[in-house]
Order: sequence, then C-alpha cells, then structure tokens
Amino acid sequence: MKRRNFIKKSGSVGLLAMAMPVIPAFSPLVAEMRFGIAEASYVQRRYAKLESKTYPPFTDSLQMIEHCSSAGFGGVQFSVSGWDAAYAKKVKTRVEELQLFLEGQIRLPKDDSDLQRFTAEVSAAKEAGVDILRTACLSGRRYETFDTMSAFQDFRAKSINSLKLAEPVVRKLGVKLAVENHKDWRISEMLEILNMIESEWVGVTLDTGNNISLLEDPMEVVEALAPYAFTVHLKDMAVEEYEDGFLLAEINLGEGFLDVERMITVIKKQNPDIRFNLEMITRDPLKIPCLTEGYWATFDEVSASELAGFLYKIKKAKSASPLTVISKNAADDRLALEIENNKASLKYARQRLGFI
Repeated sequence: MKRRNFIKKSGSVGLLAMAMPVIPAFSPLVAEMRFGIAEASYVQRRYAKLESKTYPPFTDSLQMIEHCSSAGFGGVQFSVSGWDAAYAKKVKTRVEELQLFLEGQIRLPKDDSDLQRFTAEVSAAKEAGVDILRTACLSGRRYETFDTMSAFQDFRAKSINSLKLAEPVVRKLGVKLAVENHKDWRISEMLEILNMIESEWVGVTLDTGNNISLLEDPMEVVEALAPYAFTVHLKDMAVEEYEDGFLLAEINLGEGFLDVERMITVIKKQNPDIRFNLEMITRDPLKIPCLTEGYWATFDEVSASELAGFLYKIKKAKSASPLTVISKNAADDRLALEIENNKASLKYARQRLGFI
C-alpha cells in the first residue's frame, strides 16, 4: 500500500471523531485533540546536569511522565533506550492510569551489529503500548557536523542503510518509525530518502521549525512533509540577525513568526488523527552562520537569489525584542523558565489551537 493512501486510510477514525459530540478526553476517538510534549522540552532538567533541590533532575521516563501529566499534558514522547519488558509494563500501566498517549524515541541501528539492540527496544516500546517511534538520522546539525560534501554523502549512505535495516523490524512488530527533519535534510533530500525506502511503516516526525536553519520556508516544509507525517513536533520560532547570519530560537507558541494555526490545518488535512507534541527547547539561541564559507560545505543547490530572498524574510520576521540567553542564569532560574515556557505554550494550545 502506498504511504499516502495508508495515511489517509488510517485517518478515517479521526474524521469521525471530529464530527462526534462530547466524548471523554481519553477516548481513542479523540486522541488527536490531546496535546503532548516531547522530551526535548525538558532538555535543561533531563540532560543539562544542573544541580537543584527545587527542580531535581529527571532520572527516568516514569518520573517525566508523572511530571508532564501533573502539568496538564495529554501525551508524552520519550526515549525508550534501556527499557526491558518489566519496565515497559510499568510504563504502560501508569500511562493508562493517567489516560495519556505514549510515543517513543529511538536511535536507528548503526549497522548489522546494532540490530539486536534496536529490535529489543522496539519490542519493549511495543509492550509499553507505543505505536509510533520518533527517530533522527543526525543527532547534531548538518552545518556544524560536516566539513566536506564527501563526509555528508557518506552520512547519507549510512542513514539509508540504517533505515533499510530498521524497516523490516518495525514492519514485523507493527510500530511506525517517524524520522524527524532534524537540521539534516532539506525537503528534496528527505522526500528522496522516504521514496527510496517506500514503506507504510516509515514516515516523518514533522518538526515545524527545524528547516529554517537550512534556509527553507517553514510553511513549505510543512506542506511538503505533511503527507508523510506520523507525528508532529509543534513549535514556534523567533529570529534575529547577527554578523555571520542569523540567530534562531524556539519561543512560546503564539509569540514567534510561524503561522502555527495554518500549519496545524495543513497537517490535519493529510492525517486528521495525527498527534501533536510540544517541543519548546529552552536554551540559548542557535547561530545559523549562513554568511560563512564553512556553512556551505554540504550545500550545492541554493542559489544566490534564493539566499537573498530568505535573508529578506529573516529581516522582516526579526524579533521585536532580543532573544533570551539563558546560559549565564543560575540553575534554578533556567529550570524554572523551562517549566514556565512549557506551561505558557500548553495554555496557548488549549485557548487558541483547540487542544485539550
């Protein structure tokens, strides 16, 4: 079955749900109306290794699930690394008790020797009730990771091989694998890879802001990748010029320059039952050094006129106030800001975007 037809067929339940009257929020028929949160929204508390008695670090997924539920989120998307059957059972039980949806995050198999690890983690995720696993081909950023085109092409070949190894596993176990546009692939490159894999079990985690760093219009990215999307990282973005290009930062929903409402409409048109997870990463703005020679090492398809047009859009979208730099703040201030940002975006999603 072709991917587009598969997605549209699986979205029929969502269309029915949208026409239904009041139904409890935990009903599968309206799962798409619950607003989830991705693990990266707690990057400070989960990974920054900050010492705090007020906001102690999360040490496992169950702690994060408890926190996110108490904060009001209706779903979670967390790493399944290291889960065994017993832990998966605990996660499933607690998620069902809290009436959340659950999605996982997983690393692709590097090669044949890593396939056993990948298969075990997919199996554990399935036991926990996960039906979608978010993944990424690159953990970093393309323009910071690769110095030459040949290095990037080697990464591309390895990524395709990893996806080819992963596809039979997720197909056999019945779990969808959703590859994020993670500051690695431009639209044409990602579509080429998806069409090469050509599987109804391999699709996209559609991030609404990442490809700005690759000089692509965020709405064009959404329109191109929506037919392949299994899940969404919903975010708003802000930009600011600097001497080597521009700064890019996640910002609370409704405070940036993205047309988030239109993006949701475009995505839901392709898959009415799709889930949305907030990815509000509280951190210093990222530097996108697109006016430096090094940035262009892996690009050979962007014309001068395209770059000029994009930078003009950046100038017009410039944030009215300076972007927030948090790295010099005390640990508790950074952790408190992260919580407040997530709460603010959840409030906006409920009041303005129709989520519950």
